[in-house]
Amino acid sequence: MESAVQMKSTHPIHVEVSPKYRDEPLEKMIKRFVKRMKKLKILETVRDRRYYEKPSTKRRKEAVRRKRLSQKNNSKR
Repeated sequence: MESAVQMKSTHPIHVEVSPKYRDEPLEKMIKRFVKRMKKLKILETVRDRRYYEKPSTKRRKEAVRRKRLSQKNNSKR
């Protein structure tokens, strides 16, 4: 199973999953493929680049996200 995703560069990123053993179920391979996609953050990048977002808006969203995370971590203590 192979997928090529176009990122910022002109070269596509290939994610390849091959069977670990001869009779490996397809479902397991798909799970590994999805894990690898999440690890490389390919889908997140594609969604983020779908529409242009101003740098100031990106910074604002990131600041809100960080504030939310810090509040969450402080409430656990």
